[in-house]
Amino acid sequence: MALSATSQSAIIVSAFLLPILTYVYYTRNFNSQSAAGALPPPTEITKLFIYPIKSCHGISVPSARLLPTGLDLDRTWMWVTYPDYKFLTIRNLAKMTLIRPDYNASTDTLTVTAPAPNSIDAKLQFSVPAHPSLSWLEENTEVVNATVWSSTTKAYCYSTKLTGGFNDFFGKEVRLVYKPPFSDEPRKLGSNGAKDLLGRDANTLFPDMMPVLVGTEKSIGELNERLKKAEDLSIDVRRFRPNILVKGDKPWDEDRWKTLRISPQAGRKWWKLGTDCEVLDVTQRCARCHVPNVDPETAEEHKRQPWDTLMKYRRVDEGIKFKPCFGMLCVPRGHGSMLSVGMVMQVTKVTDNHKYIPGF
Repeated sequence: MALSATSQSAIIVSAFLLPILTYVYYTRNFNSQSAAGALPPPTEITKLFIYPIKSCHGISVPSARLLPTGLDLDRTWMWVTYPDYKFLTIRNLAKMTLIRPDYNASTDTLTVTAPAPNSIDAKLQFSVPAHPSLSWLEENTEVVNATVWSSTTKAYCYSTKLTGGFNDFFGKEVRLVYKPPFSDEPRKLGSNGAKDLLGRDANTLFPDMMPVLVGTEKSIGELNERLKKAEDLSIDVRRFRPNILVKGDKPWDEDRWKTLRISPQAGRKWWKLGTDCEVLDVTQRCARCHVPNVDPETAEEHKRQPWDTLMKYRRVDEGIKFKPCFGMLCVPRGHGSMLSVGMVMQVTKVTDNHKYIPGF
């Protein structure tokens, strides 16, 4: 059957426009990608860390579930002042790193210990459900408004019958608060994670800013080379409190990461991955304070390092030039898959336009 004149015109126009549109699309994407450089090769997750209580000691784990709010149990609890419920931080109380949470998977329990004041051997200790039911929370907590920087969020405050001994550790009245990863009143992201920039609603629990921090062995290795020359010093990456540590390609190459995919199988191409992968959007570089000067094992704070060395060459973000950067802050798109040491991370998009937006 002969085509109408209209159909013939449509076919001709399509045949003419399609190559042009395809060329424009790929040229735009290629130029954007090439401006930030080629994609790095896949790399391997070498460590996973969770920090159940904000500013307290972390736990190295072989695997962890990646929730939209970050790794399960990461910064789910927080010490706050009383009666105003403002967060307490290692920034001005280094000994908080001596508070050690321990997770028992068989009982799904979090046990928290700390040195008792004025004692060599005595310990403060309490245990709570790691994933408490609503009925347990109703019996043992009260709902309060807790503040992290300028962000206030609903949280469950534990009874001092459980945590009261820690007033002695802090030398003042404190409370422990908890926020579940799924809440009717979530703590929405600000800064580079705000909806108008990220393109979707996203939440977190008690991190300063974003749910996940990724670091690389290549970058901590390069920093340690400088510290060795400067002061015969070497530091553990745990001072920077990353959640995911990967081998990495080149030192500081993570500065240009934009989108990450994590797969359970080595050798799979990122574009062939299915629902068994997790995607993280990299929102910005992580601007650092003096916390990495604190040894997480001893709570001793170095007067200069690594801050002084980082300030000499890692003030690389135009949005926050007065602070050095280490690691990349990320927001999971997540559907709750398990991440494990040994999984493969692929950078699927890079950018030369990262610019830190302060504030939360």
